[in-house]
Amino acid sequence: MNTLNIGLVGYGFMGRTHSNAFLQAPRFFDLPFKPVLKAVAARNEDRVKTFAANWGYESYETDWRKLIDRKDIDVIDIASPNDTHREIAIAAARAGKMVMCEKPLGRTAAEAETMVAAVESAGVPNTVWYNYRRVPAVTMIKQLVDEGKLGRIFHYRAKFLQDWTISKELPQGGEGLWRLDVAVAGSGVTGDLLAHNIDTALWLNGPITEVTAMTETFIKERKHNITGKVQAVGIDDASAFLCRFENGSLAMFEATRYARGHKALYTLEINGEHASAFWDLHDLHRLQYFDHRDEGRVRGWRNIHITDADQPYMKHWWVPGLQIGYEHTFTHQFADFLEAAAKGKSLPPTFRDGLATDYVTDAVLKSGRTRQWEKVAGAPATVA
Repeated sequence: MNTLNIGLVGYGFMGRTHSNAFLQAPRFFDLPFKPVLKAVAARNEDRVKTFAANWGYESYETDWRKLIDRKDIDVIDIASPNDTHREIAIAAARAGKMVMCEKPLGRTAAEAETMVAAVESAGVPNTVWYNYRRVPAVTMIKQLVDEGKLGRIFHYRAKFLQDWTISKELPQGGEGLWRLDVAVAGSGVTGDLLAHNIDTALWLNGPITEVTAMTETFIKERKHNITGKVQAVGIDDASAFLCRFENGSLAMFEATRYARGHKALYTLEINGEHASAFWDLHDLHRLQYFDHRDEGRVRGWRNIHITDADQPYMKHWWVPGLQIGYEHTFTHQFADFLEAAAKGKSLPPTFRDGLATDYVTDAVLKSGRTRQWEKVAGAPATVA
């Protein structure tokens, strides 16, 4: 079996989820490559050294450029903050490396366009870590939609609710809080949470053509961890929008970090002429499904437990009735990426798919400013 040497950039939360996937995938899936945790790069030498030892990386670097220059690295996995994605991805592609990147692809669609151009020009396999596509119940919805079980789609709705930034004493910037710093994150909940909702929606229901949105920053100033000064907050704390899909269906999306009592409430529902499906991240193995074609006297919402071997991904895990969790979605995506890469292909969501999501988030943020309906862009660009 050929080996695939992995170079990871970043050792935070996403670095851990990805590393776990690299280790677990070959234990449960028959893969075309043997993944090797070759090196991890991060700026803090003491911490990156500890991270490398804990997860079994053979070596470490304190400069991601050295990681890309290494001849013994086949794939660069970007798990670092949003402001680093563009430069690392373009450099990796130009070096002929496969590229995996955390979401959102770019802080803006303009950044993402150059990243797409780079990987496509280089012809390197790529993917963006929108992991919720690979929750077995969500994959099941995709199968039902593609099989025509729902019929014509009329409505789509999704929300992602958290509450961790409510305190006005919480600072912005620096490690752990860079998501509150617009220069690093690019946006707030629109690019962080709604991006997940949007990617899944585009996958399940096709392109979004226009949006009308409202955004709000509830706490206008916060102390910055790096400068030590009280500075204006540039990210959106809450974002909601209506939209139209190319297929004629209507949708509502909402995300906030100010929904007291919610830590990660992601739900989606899709309504068609024949059937409807509903999913909740808090009960991620349950698919709620209603089919109007059922016999009237027994017609109603079904509560389907997605654990059987004939349901997506589950044959690789335990016996029917036993669940898997959040971390397994990354394992699924990595296993699928290796299968695609072995054929010289990219894995959806590709960088171009990630760009499609960035076009929508850009339109949402613009509409939040203009308070008007905004068209969703879609023209690619060349590498700057």
